[in-house]
Amino acid sequence: MLALLTTERLILRPLHLSDADQAQRLFPTWEIVKYLNAKVPWPFPADGVLSFYRDVSLPAIERGDEWHWTLRLKNAPDDLIGAISLHRSDQVNRGFWLGQPWQGQGLMTEAVCAINDFWFDVLGFDALRVPKAAENCASRRISEKTGMRIVARCESEYVCGRLLTEIWEITAREWHATRHR
Repeated sequence: MLALLTTERLILRPLHLSDADQAQRLFPTWEIVKYLNAKVPWPFPADGVLSFYRDVSLPAIERGDEWHWTLRLKNAPDDLIGAISLHRSDQVNRGFWLGQPWQGQGLMTEAVCAINDFWFDVLGFDALRVPKAAENCASRRISEKTGMRIVARCESEYVCGRLLTEIWEITAREWHATRHR
């Protein structure tokens, strides 16, 4: 069972299948999906979120391979505004998206800090690794603000096409040093 997490402005609620309708209304937007892995179908199907939650996310949570939360503002806890997830993997440990009306307010940085704490302090992993399109400036800023560093570069396929990818990483030791400044 995943824990409910909170930040100054957010509630990170464990994912439920019933969240699919709200996510489906926000997620399939070019500005949100263009820098996601090319496995995300585009145009996005009308039942894409429901299928993903039911067939991929929830089974992975049950196996203990992934951890998923929806993001909600504390002053509007019934309204989903985005999502964040952690993945037991050698290559990709965290992913997120945020609805356009809430971007640029530091909300995802808050969520990332809570999730990084969970990754290192609850799950006990030694390092967190996140690939991202080098062009994705907003995501890059979150990695910079949270003390991550680029450890490799390669090319990857995204919804928008083949792009330079930066692999960002932070160790538990680095995270704890960053958090306690």
